[in-house]
Amino acid sequence: MEVYCTRPGCPRPLNHFADLDTPATLKTIPQKYCTACGLELLLAGRYFTVKLLGQGGFGAAFLARDRYTPAMRFCVVKQFQPSNHLTPQQLQIAQNLFEREGQVLEELGTHPQIPDLLAFFALPVTRRFPDDPDQFFYLVQEFIDGQNLEQELEQQGRFSEAKILELLDSLLPVFQFVHDRGSIHRDIKPSNIMRRKDGTLFLLDFGAVKQVTSATPGQAQPASTGIYSMGFAPPEQMKGNQVYPATDLYALAVTCLMLLTGEQPQDLYDTYRDEWNWRSHVTVSDRLGAVLDRMLLPTPSERFQSANQVLAALNPAPVAPAASSVPVQPAPPAPQPARPPASKTAIQNPPASSPTPAAASPNPAPQPARPQPARPARKPFSTLEYLYSAAFTGFEGGLVTIALASLLGTIAFTPAFWLILLAIVGGLVAAQALRWIERVDLLLIAGGSIAAIVLLPFLRDVLPRAPLLSTLLQTTGSPLQTIVIVAGLTALTVMFVAIVFRLIYKLVTRLL
Repeated sequence: MEVYCTRPGCPRPLNHFADLDTPATLKTIPQKYCTACGLELLLAGRYFTVKLLGQGGFGAAFLARDRYTPAMRFCVVKQFQPSNHLTPQQLQIAQNLFEREGQVLEELGTHPQIPDLLAFFALPVTRRFPDDPDQFFYLVQEFIDGQNLEQELEQQGRFSEAKILELLDSLLPVFQFVHDRGSIHRDIKPSNIMRRKDGTLFLLDFGAVKQVTSATPGQAQPASTGIYSMGFAPPEQMKGNQVYPATDLYALAVTCLMLLTGEQPQDLYDTYRDEWNWRSHVTVSDRLGAVLDRMLLPTPSERFQSANQVLAALNPAPVAPAASSVPVQPAPPAPQPARPPASKTAIQNPPASSPTPAAASPNPAPQPARPQPARPARKPFSTLEYLYSAAFTGFEGGLVTIALASLLGTIAFTPAFWLILLAIVGGLVAAQALRWIERVDLLLIAGGSIAAIVLLPFLRDVLPRAPLLSTLLQTTGSPLQTIVIVAGLTALTVMFVAIVFRLIYKLVTRLL
């Protein structure tokens, strides 16, 4: 059996022990030690790590197994690994955050969509390296077998609106549970939401959780520490101000935008106008769009104040038509001054056995608006699509240049030549932008263009008359090779120009 050493900087962390392959030995052996650095491998006497899952921030996460359970269930062991460059004050803050995660998981882990805390302990160690602390701190929690939403986005592509609504319906009750217990997560992003293999969504990584404290009127609210993920944090969190449940809802909305569009938050935020520009990347229903826009407002008080409010906005309760009251015939009335009737329907008494239809009521009950079906979104071009579209345009431009020169009977670039060339190339660009032609269509058109030039003799007559083409034709000895080389060079040229233009555009966008 292989056991992974958790000491940072261990030269050979993977240890192999043949005797641990026997279940009886594995259950009873008192301890095992790393053969390279001597660190205890059976943490707290029961957990043995099998591989490193990830490292960053103030710690590392390992996949481990619990030898004191019948099936030796998997679990996640997190080890506190602060940077060596932290000041004593920063080190204390980092340790407090790590301990806070254990406390929060112990309280919130009762929710079925938050991992359970299994253990929290310190391990005294013998220093083997100058930077080693006197003890390591460990947190053991439930292992969620699945993948986070960032990985899911990379593998499966952009989320549909239906999938986003399902995500919100599943996670918003978890947010309400966390907020009702006085906690703010403060680090909501796709990588901190895990989908288990059975489809259940889990909220992870409570290391940055902040407890909400109630201050008396006139008393300053405690400031937030500067812990957040760039692009997902709202203005109040980035400024280090007080955070609220609406802070998490803002980050959840940014998460939804990233999953809907497949773009990074920095690419969806217009710094020049100081607003989110996401609707040009995807089309959603009016209801979902309005909810996301409100969650993204810069002022916390203008956003939804609770997860339940977001759920209510996404799933409004249907309004039943109200039955109008039936006028009651009074006893013989005293003479009253005549009043003009309010309306024709108001003075017509319906039968007492049936209520007045809603349509006959002077004030009919408003009917709930039906959500309009979302129009299909025109997908933005990915970087790969952008590049091969540029290559196709350049390739076809080269072929069209050869064909036009033959048809016009000259290789001079006359005004007529330029007008026809620009019209054809412009039409190709427009057809690609509107996605009338894409993917396989591009290969078919390019292949058909080459075949037309090669098979029609009069289209090849221009080759010997052009100095550069004539030299290339003599070198290759083949009209087909000459044509492909010329078209290939124009394709590379257009690709280069397109890449430079895109880089300049991205740079200018970020600077503005």
